[in-house]
Amino acid sequence: MPAIVGNVKILSVGPSSIVHFGDSIFLSPTSASKTFAGSGSFNTGDLPNTNNGVNFTNTFDPDGVDDSVQKVGPG
Repeated sequence: MPAIVGNVKILSVGPSSIVHFGDSIFLSPTSASKTFAGSGSFNTGDLPNTNNGVNFTNTFDPDGVDDSVQKVGPG
């Protein structure tokens, strides 16, 4: 089914990123990472407005490996 895409604003695209518009069978990223950030850190838009009280980000990670990226499909 065709996709209808409205306004799009892309600020940056990294070397392992996927930017996709329309139909696709599968999307396969080639890297994985873990990011820790506090509340209000990943706001998007031109005029973000955040009201945060006390904030604490738990970065304790007891497991050694969370997930691995496996190549699937052609290529």
